[in-house]
Amino acid sequence: MPIKIPSDLPAYDVLTNEGVMVMSPDQAARQDIRPLRIALLNLMPKKIQTENQFARLIGATPLQIDLTLIRMSEHRTRNTAAEHMAEFYLPFSEVRDQKFDGLIITGAPIEHLEFTDVTYWQEMQEVFEWTQTNVHSTFGVCWGGMAMINHFHGVKKHILPHKAFGCFRQQNKAPASPYLRGFSDDFVIPVSRWTEMRQNEVDEHPSLKTLLGSTEVGPCLIEDPEHRALYIFNHFEYDSGSLKQEYDRDVADGTPINVPDNYYPDNDPNQEPLNRWRSHAHLLYGNWINEIYQTTPYNRTDIGG
Repeated sequence: MPIKIPSDLPAYDVLTNEGVMVMSPDQAARQDIRPLRIALLNLMPKKIQTENQFARLIGATPLQIDLTLIRMSEHRTRNTAAEHMAEFYLPFSEVRDQKFDGLIITGAPIEHLEFTDVTYWQEMQEVFEWTQTNVHSTFGVCWGGMAMINHFHGVKKHILPHKAFGCFRQQNKAPASPYLRGFSDDFVIPVSRWTEMRQNEVDEHPSLKTLLGSTEVGPCLIEDPEHRALYIFNHFEYDSGSLKQEYDRDVADGTPINVPDNYYPDNDPNQEPLNRWRSHAHLLYGNWINEIYQTTPYNRTDIGG
């Protein structure tokens, strides 16, 4: 089954050209099934690129997905056209009475700030509490995951002396987890962050379970059954060229940056990077969607009950 998104959203043409099944709202209305309602709270500056990345992953499952794009109510983005935001995004204040089968909270380029210094932190905390009554399963990504695990468990983020930047090997620490069906014992995943969560501090909370982790860059994927949430601190959703874009941007700006580790062939930025995480990205998000499908109430009004 396809993902249902507006036919004039840029991701519609992008995914169609890639062979991903997409469906307009009119087509979806003719199918006599209950689609899964997934929301994307997009905190990234490049909204359209992020929409494409996550829609690509959740649209590859055999289930019909109804995607809703959400933004923080008062925060105004400077990197995406106001017309795009007005046409396709709903402020959180307008969806807080609605219920969703799943919610993805993206990362945000505000790692250097204390959580309490983020301008929309109060509303972000309201979102976290709202997930406990109005969302069946939440997926916090990078800063979104760090913020959520901090809110519910007090786990701190720590500034790194150097940016963790590149493709780092991860170990499968819970092969029996339904979220890791089909996963290899180890694999690489793109990492791009100035902060980290520390495994020993995560281990202080018995209700948290580390599913994926690295000896180089720490915990990667954590399950929080108590809050029906997953937290991932790295970027399975990245395109093949996402790290290259970041690297080229910093080089052009004169910002000190290392060549991303284990990314370019022979570590040569003049060569085209190879994508070595795509299959595991689809596995993880496909497994997450499947778990939602297996466990969410058929009557959406019962979510959070």
